[in-house]
Amino acid sequence: MTDSILSKAATMEIPINSNGDTRTAEDDSLEQDLQQVMVSGPNLNETSIVSGGYGGAAEGIIPTSSIKDIRSKSRGITPSNSAASRIANQPGHYPAPSMHHSNSNPMMSEEATRGVAVEKFDSVKKWSINTYKCTKQMFSERFGRGTKTVDMELEAQIDVLRETKLKYECILRLARDLTNHFYNMVQTQQALGDTFADLSQKSPELQDEFGYNAETQRLLCKNGETLLGAINFFVSSINTLVNKTMEDTLMTIKMYENARLEFDAYRTDLEELSAGPRDAAAMMRIEIAQQQYQIQKDKYDRLRSDVTIKLKFLDENKVKVMHKQLLLFHNAISAYFAGNQQQLEQTLRQFNVKLKPPGSDKPSWLEEQ
Repeated sequence: MTDSILSKAATMEIPINSNGDTRTAEDDSLEQDLQQVMVSGPNLNETSIVSGGYGGAAEGIIPTSSIKDIRSKSRGITPSNSAASRIANQPGHYPAPSMHHSNSNPMMSEEATRGVAVEKFDSVKKWSINTYKCTKQMFSERFGRGTKTVDMELEAQIDVLRETKLKYECILRLARDLTNHFYNMVQTQQALGDTFADLSQKSPELQDEFGYNAETQRLLCKNGETLLGAINFFVSSINTLVNKTMEDTLMTIKMYENARLEFDAYRTDLEELSAGPRDAAAMMRIEIAQQQYQIQKDKYDRLRSDVTIKLKFLDENKVKVMHKQLLLFHNAISAYFAGNQQQLEQTLRQFNVKLKPPGSDKPSWLEEQ
């Protein structure tokens, strides 16, 4: 009887609210002490919670990790073995609200986008102004209303170069035609020599006659291949001179002419501003125009110097190349039509012209074009 009363008294000693939580001041302080011990204590995964107090059944033991998994799923948190996850899953622990700087990144991105847009706008603006000034200057020069900066000596050299390039292009075109026709002739001679040789074996009564002609055609074919090597070398050198060396100089000349047009456009703009009123705003525009004029003048002077140097080197290179190639062409053609095989071969050795060995592809010259 006494034991039942004590048991009942012990059972009724702890008041329980609707949620099953105790809310005494001592219990609050005890809970805080327990939390500190749990934070600094051993791993909670090695402990267990007993439902039912002391003397509970063994099946009432629930692993702590399963409770944390349930809480993590209910909160949308992935279970983790880290200390931060273990602390966050403790009873009575609520995670601190995360601070997302949602406004800083968009602001920085917006400023960067605005900076790129301003830079592009300034670039387009400068290009538009420059195009307008150059177009205006070009039409003024064409209709005789604007002035043009002219270097008479340099312009004469440029005209000579353009005329020379046209003539050299004509030589290159005719030399290629000659190579094509001569190659076809050599192929015909080779086929004719093979036919003579075949008939020499099958016609005993004309064996000597067919044999002489077959030998002659073979010799002509051999010398023709040697001459083709010389002509191919001539064509290749002229092609390099015209389409690479001269073309490179003409590209620099084109850049120089564009710089000259820009220089005159900004020079005209400065002259017009200088002839106008001289108030504060006008003086500022004149100062800006003066700076732009100086920039264009420096660019124009630099390109004019480049063109002068390139024209000089081009003329020297042209003389050296054409002297060698014309001498080669003359000696090879003369030796071939004179029937002097030794002189023809000596000419190719003199100019370091290499021929393909017999039996190689005959139309190799087409690949060099």
